[in-house]
Amino acid sequence: MGWYTNVIRRLGHRPWFAAVGRAAVPVDRWLQRRTGGRVNILGRSALPTLLLTTTGRKSGEPRTVPLLYAPDGDSFVVTASNWGQPHHPAWSGNLLACADAVVALPGSREVPVRAVLAEGAERERVWPLVTKVWPAYDTYVERSGRHIRVFVLTPR
Repeated sequence: MGWYTNVIRRLGHRPWFAAVGRAAVPVDRWLQRRTGGRVNILGRSALPTLLLTTTGRKSGEPRTVPLLYAPDGDSFVVTASNWGQPHHPAWSGNLLACADAVVALPGSREVPVRAVLAEGAERERVWPLVTKVWPAYDTYVERSGRHIRVFVLTPR
């Protein structure tokens, strides 16, 4: 990992960085869509990112959000950290209501996936995978005071 990525990973623990990250989500989504995932808000960072499209549980409309992920074989592990806020992000509720989603990877490759909420031993197994990618997830657990949802997205 390069120096820039290491700096970003250290800054991820700071509350101000999380606030900037939350505000930048619409820009990040736009950048990733326009560039086929080759460019994101973190710029030259080597962090693995994807666009997750879920079905809105109330609207029935597609909802897309940029996320960091950890690879797990052919699957993708994502966390519903919501930057350490006290409530779960909407996309995680969407996955609980409808487990079928689509992942867009850099290079415009789309993968239909099925989401499973990781619990118990499975959660314990995958949590180190996501914190290796983004160590601030541990900080987000402390800051939010909630049990952060973790999903394994497996290609259909």
